[in-house]
Amino acid sequence: MTKMGDLYQTADWKSEKHVPVIECPDSVGAEEMFEVKVSLGKEVAHPNTTEHHIRWIQLYFKPEDDKFVYQVGSFEFCAHGESTEGADKGPVYTNHSATTDLKIKKSGSLIAAAFCNIHGLWENTRSVSVK
Repeated sequence: MTKMGDLYQTADWKSEKHVPVIECPDSVGAEEMFEVKVSLGKEVAHPNTTEHHIRWIQLYFKPEDDKFVYQVGSFEFCAHGESTEGADKGPVYTNHSATTDLKIKKSGSLIAAAFCNIHGLWENTRSVSVK
């Protein structure tokens, strides 16, 4: 039986265009609002065409020593140049990046998951400590 976790792929985002990049401070104050940006293709560009694109990014937070993960955000990208005139002839393209602000009470890990319509599910993790 296939489990969802078995379907996620990961690699170094500096050499693999499908891996989500999580940008945020390494440490923050307890309950201090901070910005988190999640994107794909920071070092190696990911295509954004009707045929090959990132459909969504999801962001989670797992506090240290907690059993459960908490969903922070879900970001969908729905315009990839589709048009009644044909593929890549449309007037709008959404870029596969999202920014949100959050605060945490204790140290933990941000986990980003992304879905490429051709190459499947990808994930990455970044630790954030509370000072």
